[in-house]
Amino acid sequence: MIVYGIQFHSPHHCFKNSDRPKNPVTPLDYAIIIAAFITGLMASYVWFRTKVCVIEGRVQNDFDRWKNEHTKEIRKDSVNRSRSTLKGRISEQMAPLLAEFPYSPADARFIGNPIDFVVFEGYTEAKDGDGSEITVVLVEVKKGKGRLTREELLIKKAVEEGRVTWKTIFLRDEANGNGEPEEESPGP
Repeated sequence: MIVYGIQFHSPHHCFKNSDRPKNPVTPLDYAIIIAAFITGLMASYVWFRTKVCVIEGRVQNDFDRWKNEHTKEIRKDSVNRSRSTLKGRISEQMAPLLAEFPYSPADARFIGNPIDFVVFEGYTEAKDGDGSEITVVLVEVKKGKGRLTREELLIKKAVEEGRVTWKTIFLRDEANGNGEPEEESPGP
């Protein structure tokens, strides 16, 4: 059909490939596509790593600057904490010699962990022959605003609930036989 000098074809004619030359895809075309894809991946990786390195460098510089600015404070704090801990330990061991300690220093035995002292109140008098009764006291020494630890609280609770026992353990003496000696009474 021709209208005003323009020739119209049927719509089905537009979709025919018979008049176009065929361009088959060759293996070289696939190789070029794969090479372009891999090159793109490598370029993306290099760009990403560069950005990461830049960010890591900034973070490291910021950290180094912060460390340089605060090193003196950190060291001072560390020394103060160390002094405080050391003073606390010395105070614990010297406690029997201080006025606040209500027991005879001769009756106190330093343990250190999990409690500071076992005091055998009346032991010195009993040893000298003047006393006839000894009281066993577990003592924890705290300085300032110190608080009992969880383990110390559990020991305190065991004592308060009477969960304290005495056990004598006899070790085997192969040279003198294996017999166990009889329990001795505390005397008159």
